[in-house]
Amino acid sequence: MTTSTQEKLSSTLKSYEDKITAQMQEAKARLEQIEAKAKDKRAQAEIATVNSLKTAKQSIDQKLQDLKTTHDAHVSRAKASIDADVATFKASVDDLATKFKTSSAKR
Repeated sequence: MTTSTQEKLSSTLKSYEDKITAQMQEAKARLEQIEAKAKDKRAQAEIATVNSLKTAKQSIDQKLQDLKTTHDAHVSRAKASIDADVATFKASVDDLATKFKTSSAKR
């Protein structure tokens, strides 16, 4: 691989990492808000779900770190896996937020 190809790949990975990190920070902020409300209301089911989602976030963070050392031939597959995990994580946070708002309104 030439130096310019390596630099291009490195730049592409960096911008991808930045995009995923921004998405995860946004979802993490929402999750922290939900967690604070759940703890305030002592909503154990929601707290358990928040903890599960924190574990999922750590898994995504690890995959993002691993991407830096992934062989070039496997980068596309690794990115697709990360994208799918991020989409699932964000949807789960949104779903939890919706459920929590609904259950909070009923109490």
